[in-house]
Amino acid sequence: MNTAAAQEAILSGVMDRWKAAVDAHEPRQIASYFTEDAIFQGLHPYSVGRQGVAEYYAAQPLGMTADYQVLETRELAEGVLLGYLRVAFSFADRPTIRVVLSVVLRRVADQWHIAHYQVSKLD
Repeated sequence: MNTAAAQEAILSGVMDRWKAAVDAHEPRQIASYFTEDAIFQGLHPYSVGRQGVAEYYAAQPLGMTADYQVLETRELAEGVLLGYLRVAFSFADRPTIRVVLSVVLRRVADQWHIAHYQVSKLD
């Protein structure tokens, strides 16, 4: 079983790559951090698989950036990790959107990928 610090390091590693690709507006790169069968729920109707993830982020405006804070992590089973985060999506031409994000990470061939992504806007 991973320690809390190890769990947060795994989650932060995945989310740092996600953030870098979001900030650079690289939809295909973002999608590559998800499992092939990932369930993805942004602020629009959900999709399943990397194609839906790529389409969602391709539709986001240039200049959108993401900043996150890890709130909680839990190891659900060996090779499965839950993360709960606060995320602020900033834009050049509109107010920042603040959400909470739940992700389930799954280890696939020694790489961690997002298998489930669920955003909730609490405002």
